[in-house]
Amino acid sequence: MTLIIGALLLASLPLAAARWLRVAQREHYLPGTVSGFARRWWTVDIRNRALLGLGLAGLAASPWEPWAAVVPIEVAAVGPFGLSMRGSTSPLAWTRRLRTLAAVYSVLTALVVVAGSLTGLPAPTMALVALGAPVLVDAALAVTRPLERRAAGTFVDRARSSLDRVGPERVAITGSFGKTTVKGYLRHLVSGSRSVVASPASFNNTGGLSRTVNEHLTPDTEVFIAEMGAYGPGEIRDLCSWVRPDLAVLCHIGPVHLERFGTLEATVAAKAEIFETARTAVLNVDDPLIRPLVGGLRERGLTVVTCSGGGHEGSEADVVISPATDPAAGGGTERSPIRPGGRSPCRVTVRGEMFESSLPDDAHTDNAALALGAALALGVPPETAVSRLAGIRGAPHRRELSVSPTGVTIIDDTFNSNPTGAAAALSTLASVPARRRVVATPGMVELGDRQGPENVELGRLAATTADTLIIIGRTNRSALLRGSRSGTAEVIVVANRGEAVEWTRNNLEAGDAVLYENDLPDHFP
Repeated sequence: MTLIIGALLLASLPLAAARWLRVAQREHYLPGTVSGFARRWWTVDIRNRALLGLGLAGLAASPWEPWAAVVPIEVAAVGPFGLSMRGSTSPLAWTRRLRTLAAVYSVLTALVVVAGSLTGLPAPTMALVALGAPVLVDAALAVTRPLERRAAGTFVDRARSSLDRVGPERVAITGSFGKTTVKGYLRHLVSGSRSVVASPASFNNTGGLSRTVNEHLTPDTEVFIAEMGAYGPGEIRDLCSWVRPDLAVLCHIGPVHLERFGTLEATVAAKAEIFETARTAVLNVDDPLIRPLVGGLRERGLTVVTCSGGGHEGSEADVVISPATDPAAGGGTERSPIRPGGRSPCRVTVRGEMFESSLPDDAHTDNAALALGAALALGVPPETAVSRLAGIRGAPHRRELSVSPTGVTIIDDTFNSNPTGAAAALSTLASVPARRRVVATPGMVELGDRQGPENVELGRLAATTADTLIIIGRTNRSALLRGSRSGTAEVIVVANRGEAVEWTRNNLEAGDAVLYENDLPDHFP
């Protein structure tokens, strides 16, 4: 009997493990994340709750009836419903790191089964191993993490040596959001006069930054721009220990990854680690959580460049970018309707000196101000930097405007998952000339205890801005539905982004507009 149950376990474990190994890979191999996703999936709907209940009942009965262990073993093989083993938006990739993780997971599983057999409870132990696969994957992540850090050290040492040998000015950019956009803006502003290498896409951790240096830094590189992300305290300090930025930029603070940081104050402290080796700090003083850092950094001897993109009257920031006054609006600052590829005039103030320029309609003025402030700190003449503002381009999939072959205006904000960015994208949708407006969104994640309220507010804003709100998936469905009741939009619920795209293709015509706000890979419910 024990051999048969063991054989069933061996047959089912690869199916169960593949699901949770894929989650581990998508969640950047962080211990604890797999168990968190297991809780989400097993409780997301009545089908999965019933299936989990069946498995737990079998586990509870297995000490008295060993054959009952077959039930949780089979439950682990087929569930939770909806979580694919291979995935479509984020397929399982058998990298060297994942193979190592799978091997350690297998060893831990075997050790638990052996221990259970020695205590005389082989069947319950095998049932527990099957249902507890997410916990064992998290344990394997904890075991392999120091090993992976040691392995990454070789590449970091090589990158450190390359930076020291080439000697570029080093720029580091961080923030809860906006850092990829600021990085792209800054690269454009500086590249007209200096040789620049910037970390591509969202390469913002140890592996991505060391790879950027090792593969892209050349002997003539004059400026190296490193985007730095973090899931908790100490991570940016670790990056700065070998990148050693001369100039550091802090963009925005918000509830992104709040469930990992805990509080916004902890987020600020973790992001402020970026200034520990810098000589110059560039700060977004429109952000009330960043503004208080100015005095302390100056007291430490850093040169501080304050930046504002809010267009506040009487702003005393060193660099201010605001929409140019529109005479047709009676001296106000109303802007023309936003159109794909369009540009609008703006006013730029650099330490009291006024310039006229223009920005793409989809540009964020605060991010543009930060990039301009950093470019000036790098020695780019004000006239040169300001003249290049018209040519900046936003990061892909962040409030990116285009027109489909059928004439539908598309606002692609699928790489955004923060309340400020979502509100800006909805404002863009409202400003786009359109006969009919649609929002398709799964909501925002990793906002800690603010996730529910923020998604309720997103649902409210979307339902008052758009004619149709398409709610994707189940992660934030309840909160978005609650918020949507405050608006007048038609609400449609779909299972995944593919269904949302299909709906828009079948229902929207030339002159309509759709905003795709955030996108969750399919390891989310």
